[in-house]
Amino acid sequence: MTANRQLGDCPIANVPLRELITTDLIRSGFQLVQPSEATERTIRMPIDNWIEIGALLLLGRVAKPACLYDSEGNPLAWKGDEDPAKCPERLVTDANCFTIRYPWDLLRMHEEVLAMMDETVNHGDISKLATISGTVRVGNGSKILPGTVIEGPVLIGPNCHIGPNAYIRGATSIGANCYVGNGAEVKNSILYNNSYISRQCYVGDSIIGTHVTLGAGTCTENHRHDGRHHVSTIQGKAVNTGRVKFGAIIGDGVKTGVNTSIEAGIKIGIARTTKPGSYVGKDLL
Repeated sequence: MTANRQLGDCPIANVPLRELITTDLIRSGFQLVQPSEATERTIRMPIDNWIEIGALLLLGRVAKPACLYDSEGNPLAWKGDEDPAKCPERLVTDANCFTIRYPWDLLRMHEEVLAMMDETVNHGDISKLATISGTVRVGNGSKILPGTVIEGPVLIGPNCHIGPNAYIRGATSIGANCYVGNGAEVKNSILYNNSYISRQCYVGDSIIGTHVTLGAGTCTENHRHDGRHHVSTIQGKAVNTGRVKFGAIIGDGVKTGVNTSIEAGIKIGIARTTKPGSYVGKDLL
């Protein structure tokens, strides 16, 4: 997530979050209404909450005003009152629901969404010398060059250039007009549109904004030597991400010099640059 982008505009599986949630609700039989049209039966759900449809249906079956909470006591959705605290009925779900507070929560949601892909679709040009396994979708005009290995779930947008000899794996989505060069590896990450991953790069468990250029050999660290959860600094405070593997959050327009190394949990702000051979051990915002 980048500083100049609203949460609802952040792509998940190459679709803006707001559109993704809206489409999912409509497919499940929900009717969306404006706040001015809400009634006592209307379920109110903030866009920053990821809620399993089954949990929403549970809330919908309750006749009286009620609020649905996750196992940690965070309100997820409610009906009968604009203020969830005023709902007399309290429901707690153990379903996989959570609030998106931090950028790494988008990675968690992204993993959930791509895990639901159940059909491989190819509208691009995949070399016979490439190896494809798992659920993989390739958009119009995209080229997968020889020697490339893709292990789904992976989603590749239109007009991308992947390889040769690239390695794409884990829950990864690559937006439109992206380039992943020779010998580069992208694992469990989100790449926004129009980004360029040069040869011999490693991008792991990271979010890469639009119009980013990672110089050759740029690598994101994503695993602590002691195996503990990664910590990231938010407004001057260290926050436990809850993730054993977590790379970098890189904003729109960033350009890194060749052989840049980025420590795990680092955030690089809009249009920042690094010199060749740099080690980035603290946020560049």
